[in-house]
Amino acid sequence: MKKNIGYFLMASSLVLWSLVLVVPFTNFSNTQMVAITTALIIGGEGAFYVSILMLGKEMWEKIKGFFKRDK
Repeated sequence: MKKNIGYFLMASSLVLWSLVLVVPFTNFSNTQMVAITTALIIGGEGAFYVSILMLGKEMWEKIKGFFKRDK
């Protein structure tokens, strides 16, 4: 159950970050767009960090390995 919630939060973080790209094309005022974008970024980061805590060290190592450059 814990891993399922972790994977759900990981997917949610990607969706929240993707929605940041949609906000400028909406009919909100500038102030509302700033607030929505800020909320989406904070929510996405929070979901990502909680998902890493729930999925454990193995998942964190996989993510780090994906971005690590070989020399």
